[in-house]
Amino acid sequence: MKTENVSRTVLACGVGAVLAATALLYVPELVGRTPPPAPGPVERAVDAANAGAQAALPDLAALIADRETWLRAHPGDEASWAVLGAAYTERGLRRADAADLPRAEHALKRSFAVRPAARGNLDAQLGMAALANARGDWKTAKEWGERVRTASPKRWSAYPVLIDAYNGLGDYKAARTATETLAGLHSGAVVSTRSAQMYRDRGWREDAGAAALDAVALAKAPTEKAAALARLGDLAWERGEPAEALGQYGAALGLVRDHAPSLAGRARALAALGRTREAVRDWQAALERLPLPEYFLEAGELYEALDRDGEAQALYERARTGGWPRAEVVLGLLEAEHGDPAAAVRRLRAEWARGHRSTQVADALGWALHRSGESEEGLEYAKRATDEGLRSALFAYHRGEIERALGADGPARRHLAEALRTNPHFSPLLAARARQALTVLGDPPDTLPDDAVGPRPPKPTPPAPPAERA
Repeated sequence: MKTENVSRTVLACGVGAVLAATALLYVPELVGRTPPPAPGPVERAVDAANAGAQAALPDLAALIADRETWLRAHPGDEASWAVLGAAYTERGLRRADAADLPRAEHALKRSFAVRPAARGNLDAQLGMAALANARGDWKTAKEWGERVRTASPKRWSAYPVLIDAYNGLGDYKAARTATETLAGLHSGAVVSTRSAQMYRDRGWREDAGAAALDAVALAKAPTEKAAALARLGDLAWERGEPAEALGQYGAALGLVRDHAPSLAGRARALAALGRTREAVRDWQAALERLPLPEYFLEAGELYEALDRDGEAQALYERARTGGWPRAEVVLGLLEAEHGDPAAAVRRLRAEWARGHRSTQVADALGWALHRSGESEEGLEYAKRATDEGLRSALFAYHRGEIERALGADGPARRHLAEALRTNPHFSPLLAARARQALTVLGDPPDTLPDDAVGPRPPKPTPPAPPAERA
């Protein structure tokens, strides 16, 4: 089962925004009329942060090393502790290495020890918001972000972290408002990226594509442009256009040859085009660079579709045992489809009880309930996922299969057809199952059932014949 490929923008915005707070510490001074030297890796990382963009990983590593060295001699510099904490968070997410997140928390707490939140340490508060987002603790991220917004309403860097938190909580109205506020305070690729995300979540595909194209045009550094191209590829993929997506991912990899999201995206597109040998190669490369649980799940399902079941099960097991944060939806889908559906229900009910009520959680919980034999309750969550606005082939497929199990053949036929119309290649396993289910359902009947047309109106009483003349 292919999890929907959602753009990963926490790093480009929320974390970079925190680093931007101290960017001026690193800008070289002009001496007379002598041109400044070319920026080094630390300056490049800070320049990216000022734009709300991703820094290249080597530049990010240089920034971390620079601040670690500085803080050994200057432990009272709260701003540098905040920068270090934000950089650890970004590196942990970019490398799928959860070990960096405790380091981030320690650095941010050191910043608060020097200057508490109550005394206006906004940098560290934003760092804590980004860290909470990285851990999938959307409620805590919202609390930190809203504190910063209240203290400094025009601080643009508060809004990307709030957008991520609101989306994780399923508060899409608040996310739209925050996106609109961000657009009024800032400009550049980060704003276009966030606008594209908002339009996509509302089902406005043309607007999402236009905003994503703007982000590509506005991106400057290769890493930022590669990320923008990958998001453009994601949108093409979701529209069921694998050849178009392949071109965008290829352009991104031309800029950053080991860009893991583009390798994963290219693997999906290649599999859809029947080039499975190349798809397996790209999945292997993506997993080496960024071992995310959703990548293990998607790669495993491709192996399963190719009848390489042993390799598929090994990948599923790696997804289960990785210990990643923010993985509840992926692991719930994995268990629902390939493991223990009852365990998936427990996991996803707990997520829902935490207030994490995004369309992704609703869809996964609905599917897990169906797979565990509770299809009627599952349908309520599936409806919630599909009614929000996002045009998701996976969501439509899940709803259609649940309706088919409940004997609602008309709605089932409609939603299964919608899944394949949205993206005929949405999953190497489930797209074929959707086509098979439609074949079993057959064509709709020529006449509507009585309960669909309602009671027939009574026949009108003919008028009485005119009276004969005398």
